[in-house]
Amino acid sequence: MAFCDPSCDVIIVGGGPAGMVLALLFARQGLSVTVLEAACTFERSFRGDTLHPATLELMAQLGLAEELLALGHTRAHAARYVGRAQTLLLADFARLKGDYPFLAIMSQSHFLKFLHRQLLAYPKARVLFGARVQGLCEDDARGKRAGQVVGVRYQQGGTEHRLTAPLTVGADGRHSKVRSLAGLKLKVLTPGQDVLWFSLPKHVRDPHGSIDLHVGGGHCLVTTDHGERWQVGFSLSKGSYADARAAGVNAVREATAAILPWLGDRLGLLEDWNQLRLLSVEVSRLRRWYRPGLLMIGDAAHVISPIGGLGINMAIQDAVAAANRLTLPLRQGRLQTRDLAAVQRRRGWQIAVLQAQQVVEERQVVNMTGEPEAVHLPMLLLRVVNRVPVLRRIPAYVTAYGLWPERLNRRWQVAEVQPETVQPA
Repeated sequence: MAFCDPSCDVIIVGGGPAGMVLALLFARQGLSVTVLEAACTFERSFRGDTLHPATLELMAQLGLAEELLALGHTRAHAARYVGRAQTLLLADFARLKGDYPFLAIMSQSHFLKFLHRQLLAYPKARVLFGARVQGLCEDDARGKRAGQVVGVRYQQGGTEHRLTAPLTVGADGRHSKVRSLAGLKLKVLTPGQDVLWFSLPKHVRDPHGSIDLHVGGGHCLVTTDHGERWQVGFSLSKGSYADARAAGVNAVREATAAILPWLGDRLGLLEDWNQLRLLSVEVSRLRRWYRPGLLMIGDAAHVISPIGGLGINMAIQDAVAAANRLTLPLRQGRLQTRDLAAVQRRRGWQIAVLQAQQVVEERQVVNMTGEPEAVHLPMLLLRVVNRVPVLRRIPAYVTAYGLWPERLNRRWQVAEVQPETVQPA
């Protein structure tokens, strides 16, 4: 028999960036919020680590940007294509107007812990770790729409729990359990690719200040500066992971050395396959992000390719759009399905356009992985963009903000509930 928890206003399944930001925005307005996080801590390697200007501006609206940027991070002022004979700008963030003309590269675990500390200051908000959702609670009572989601069943520490709320939000990532339980189906737009992530030490003489794309030898490599280390993404064609693992870590070392010879002096530290982490990549989205009483956001609603690092940015903007639209109906106790549909209308077209762009970009990268200096259409376009200042601003703006950036409603910028003083974790 499940233990019945006291009801709350909002249940958020998933303690990633979208779920934690949405929880904080709701908690500031006095709503009671429970975040259910399946993992026992925020400590997980090789998650998205870029905080875009749109996210930093949101933190500034909440009065938290200065404190956030006091945490350890590096700053990428550009994204570049680095070939053997030329380097081309993919996005020049230094040209952006605003207070944050850069991407802040920060361990996602540090960002999530920061949000958690802020959330702990609100007595009606909580995060439950090790809480694994087992099912959705539905209300078929008279006067209610059949199949309306009214909460979840979850397991924590071997105990079954039942928690109810007017709104349940699925923010549990690309492999969303909530999405599966709700019977919502993804539309796959491209088979994508697989990416192996690994870390290597950073030396003083290494490049810095940008996120770099390197292609050649059938692979695409991305290097991201994390201060004392490089995070390297090594692409594989979709479905080739088993063959790559059979070839062993030495094959990854050799291919990396051929494309990035300046890393050759430390590739010997990559000794074991367990030092690699696999990210299976695809571009897909839900046709419908909601059911009565349930809303999906972030990767749970739309899986975005790592190209451009848009995933976290788009997920957090989903959270802002949801807070803007749903706070008042929740506070007044009149949340309707049409409110959930309005969130998808606001965000869905932007995601569709960006995903279409990513499908094209992915095909372009695949075309470029053979001979990096060959005259492909993508290379010609890059050269044109680099020579026209007005065009150079477009990729940076879209990467930084999306197509139509979500700004927190002025009504919700000032917290209705003042945070209590809490000790840093």
